[in-house]
Amino acid sequence: MMHQFLANNRDELARRCRVKVGCRAGRSATEKQLADGVPMFLEQLIRTLRIERSEKPLDSRRVSGPSGGGAALSEVSVSAAQHGKDLLGLGLSVDQVVHDYGDLCQAITDLAVERDAPFSIDEFRTLNRCLDNAISDAVTEFSYQRDEIVEAASAQESRQKMGQFAHELRNLLGTASLAFSAAKAGNLSLSGATGSILERSLLSLEKLITSSLDDVRSIDGGAVAAAFSLSAFMDEIFNAASLSAKTYGCTFRAPTVDAELAIEGERDLLIAAVSNLLQNAFKFTKPGTEVRLTAYAMGDRINIDVADHCGGLGAGVAETIFLPFSQVGADRTGVGLGLTIAKQSVSASGGELTVRNLAKVGCVFTISLPRKKVST
Repeated sequence: MMHQFLANNRDELARRCRVKVGCRAGRSATEKQLADGVPMFLEQLIRTLRIERSEKPLDSRRVSGPSGGGAALSEVSVSAAQHGKDLLGLGLSVDQVVHDYGDLCQAITDLAVERDAPFSIDEFRTLNRCLDNAISDAVTEFSYQRDEIVEAASAQESRQKMGQFAHELRNLLGTASLAFSAAKAGNLSLSGATGSILERSLLSLEKLITSSLDDVRSIDGGAVAAAFSLSAFMDEIFNAASLSAKTYGCTFRAPTVDAELAIEGERDLLIAAVSNLLQNAFKFTKPGTEVRLTAYAMGDRINIDVADHCGGLGAGVAETIFLPFSQVGADRTGVGLGLTIAKQSVSASGGELTVRNLAKVGCVFTISLPRKKVST
């Protein structure tokens, strides 16, 4: 079986990958990457294969992710994303990201041939799925981080323009303040020369600010959104929602969020959207079960998941669940607008709200938003 073969030859496979890395021009790696890269992926692959031979084979998706990838968070996606980020830090190109996983695939194949190790078709499919998901997530994170570097370079021009704006703003505000102070100290009428200076300064301030806002709106399509810490945002929601969870008799969990992650949007609207999703989850989840709030990065997006244990959605419900006045559960308190408002609030911030049904278990509502960096 493949998982036994990999476990027995873990060190040899890692050694062969190191050799292949060393033979590629311009490729180098730190000791930490050599320890955490291939060995970590091998361990995840072995556990995936073992689970798939157990009574609950679909549980392997928590380790390796489903076929075709997707928004689901898995152990492979997390470690692969970090690998892509590390390779960018070494100044490498995106093809090196693909080569790293290709090296491992080649090492497994070569060693299997040498030792005449027979693998089943299903095991090869699992290997390909794990490699496919790992490459996808590593390349996605690599591309995101690379785009951030390009954006940072172009931001220098924006900072210069902002400095010019601040300089003009300070000058006009200084003139207005001096005129006001002079009028106040001399008990002068605002209809005189000093009042005219104050009036001109205030009008110029208004014109400058209006012009700047128009520039921002033209760039952002009319919306002025702000970036803010995802961790602080989630903490605020968790503290407020914990009381509701106790009222409904369910457990409420929210794993720690990476402090470096940030999102952009209308903060108050997004808080309202997540709160509506949580209230919906508390309302329909079965007593004694768990509601889970999770936030994580997927390339250039941030996903916020609200997972419940409502028992799953009926046929066709997922297509109508966000429509106004749609009520599908036995509890008909409210008017059926919570999910509709949540979807509109997320859309107003340039995001997307979707639902994924887990048959006989529950459902997962996912908010996808643009990913930003926390200001320092």
